[in-house]
Amino acid sequence: MPNPQEKKGLFQFYPHNLVWVGLSIVAIILDQWTKWIASTHLNYADPVPVLPFLNWTLLHNYGAAFSFLSDAGGWQRYFFTSLAGLVSVIFVFWLMRMPKNVKILPIAIALILGGAIGNLIDRVSLGYVVDFIHVYYNNSHFPAFNIADSAITLGTILLLIDTFFLEKHRIQRAEAKND
Repeated sequence: MPNPQEKKGLFQFYPHNLVWVGLSIVAIILDQWTKWIASTHLNYADPVPVLPFLNWTLLHNYGAAFSFLSDAGGWQRYFFTSLAGLVSVIFVFWLMRMPKNVKILPIAIALILGGAIGNLIDRVSLGYVVDFIHVYYNNSHFPAFNIADSAITLGTILLLIDTFFLEKHRIQRAEAKND
């Protein structure tokens, strides 16, 4: 009988990690659904007040986060599409090989993966990313974003928490187990 602790080959994965792929799929579906609602029910750049600090405002982002490189001439579409595709492939392999006892890290990877693919779908099909969540306070406005951006941000926060606080504990437990 194979030892579950053995190293797996590059294309082998743990079936229990399908739940994390499911989380990525939920993030993608929620992102695409809300972007469809925004695109079909909002007028471009016409804010709809929701709360005193929140508007729904349909915008098209041709760049990256916070419209970075949005007016760079078009090459950025191919660059960010390629980058998101490459990161997605790496994250799928990383996610599917995650040990069963690790919980926060696969959630982080699944959210980043779902967000990256959600925005990748927009870039490939539309040439831009649909943004519609507009947060502000008085005259200070945060750049518009979407559910995919939120998933990427939350996933990144969880990844940092795992990296700086939880990884050390995993290493200590593994060393104690080997002693």
